[in-house]
Amino acid sequence: MKRLLVVTNAAAGTADEQSIAAAVAVLRGGADVRVEECADPAGLASLLADREGRQVVLAGGDGSVHLLVETLYGRGHLSADDPVGLLPLGTGNDLARTLGIPLDAEEAAAALLAGQPRPLDLIVDDAGGIVVNVVHLGIGAEAAEQASALKDKLGKAAYAVGSAVAGVREQGWTVRVDVDGTVVHAGEPVLMVGVCNGRTIGGGAEIAPDAEPDDGLLDVVVATSTGPLARLGFGVAMRSGDHVDRDDVQTFRGRRVTVSGEAFPANADGELHDPVEARTWTVLPRAWSLVVPAP
Repeated sequence: MKRLLVVTNAAAGTADEQSIAAAVAVLRGGADVRVEECADPAGLASLLADREGRQVVLAGGDGSVHLLVETLYGRGHLSADDPVGLLPLGTGNDLARTLGIPLDAEEAAAALLAGQPRPLDLIVDDAGGIVVNVVHLGIGAEAAEQASALKDKLGKAAYAVGSAVAGVREQGWTVRVDVDGTVVHAGEPVLMVGVCNGRTIGGGAEIAPDAEPDDGLLDVVVATSTGPLARLGFGVAMRSGDHVDRDDVQTFRGRRVTVSGEAFPANADGELHDPVEARTWTVLPRAWSLVVPAP
C-alpha cells in the first residue's frame, strides 16, 4: 500500500477544505494517508524532514509546486526517483493542465492512485531561483502584479482584468534575447518574453502550445506586439495559442536563455520578481518527477 503525506495550505478557504477532504477520502481508499497543514516555507522544510518515507502529495497550485521543488532543490534532495503527487487546487493550475492532471480534486486523487511518475525538466536561473512551469517577462509579469490584489474576489478572472490594466499602461521593454549563445532578438521593444517548460499561464493561456516539459529544451516566445491594437490582438490570440502564428511573435528552442537590457519585471510560476537588467535561465533535464495519469 502506498504511504502518502498530503500537504495542505494552512490558509485554504472553506471550498478548498471541502475539496481536500473529498480527495483525501478517495486516497484513503487505496493508500495510507497522513495529512499536514503547512503555513510557511520553514514549515514545509520541517514536514519534508519528518515524512518517514512517505510520498509527498501537494494540495495546491503552481505556487505550491514551485515552493516544494525549490525547497528540495535548495537542500540538495531533488530527485526524479522521488515523485511528487498533485491535487490541483490553485487559481491557474497551469502545470496540471500541461500534464493532463484532472482539475477536479477527487478525480485527481483517483488518477494519482493509478498514475505513474513522469520525469520533468527544471529551469534554474543565475540567481539561484527555479521554475517548474513558465517564467515570463514584461507585460505578463505586470498583469500578474495587477491581478494579485484581485484574486480573492475574482479568482481566475483576475488575470484577465490585470492584463487589461497592464496593457493600457505599458509600452514595452528594450532587451536583447540570447538562446544558446545566439542573439535572436535585439533592438525593437518587446511586450513579453516567455521561457517555458509548460504550455500555459494565467489559468490556460497557451503561451507555448507545443512545449514538452521533459524534452530537455526551453520553449522561448518573444512578442513585439507593443502597439495598442497589436497588444489586444496578441492577448486574444494567446488564449488559444494562435499568437505563435503572428508576424510580431517569434519562437525558439534551446537549453540556455539570457535576457538583458532595460530593467524588466518577471513572473516565475506566479511568483513576482523585482525588475532586473539581466537574467539567464538554464534547463536541467528530467531533474524531478510528478505523478501523472496513466495513459
